[in-house]
Amino acid sequence: MQTARKIWNIVSTIIVALVVLLAVLLVGVRLVGIQVFTVLSGSMEPTYHTGSVIYVKKVDPYEIQPGQVITFMLDEDTVATHRVVEVVPDDEDPTVIRFCTKGDANDAVDGGLVHYKNVIGTPVFTIPYLGYLISYIQHPPGLYIAITAGAILVLLMFVPDILRAADKADQRDAERKKQKEQDDT
Repeated sequence: MQTARKIWNIVSTIIVALVVLLAVLLVGVRLVGIQVFTVLSGSMEPTYHTGSVIYVKKVDPYEIQPGQVITFMLDEDTVATHRVVEVVPDDEDPTVIRFCTKGDANDAVDGGLVHYKNVIGTPVFTIPYLGYLISYIQHPPGLYIAITAGAILVLLMFVPDILRAADKADQRDAERKKQKEQDDT
């Protein structure tokens, strides 16, 4: 029973550590101003693989140089990450800049220029394939599985306490039985 308890403590500690790590990777980074996005297409292969998660840090648009990768709002509902090919100043207002971008895997530059106000930032690091997990747990049935797994994990955290209490009760019963046998003799 003692070995099972030690194994359970190790397994539960690893599971809790993984859950905490996942929470930090998905939510905690936002506390330091980093936004998390999932790569949905192969336009930036091999730099960013489809299904990867990229972590994007805000950047001053005026410091962006050709060759740098930026994440930007393509439209109100779509975020894209592509490489800057050229910084294009506005003809009428030189304080306004736009960026000509291109996906690393694409043959041609993007159709329109990216206004500097649409730049979210630049990717600082990536985790391959984590985006598949995030996408899965954001929608049913993955959401239900994640909630159920979380509830089971919380319940299982109490298993060692329950086992300890059961062991103590068994020990007390054994001591009472032994005492009773001694009293009967």
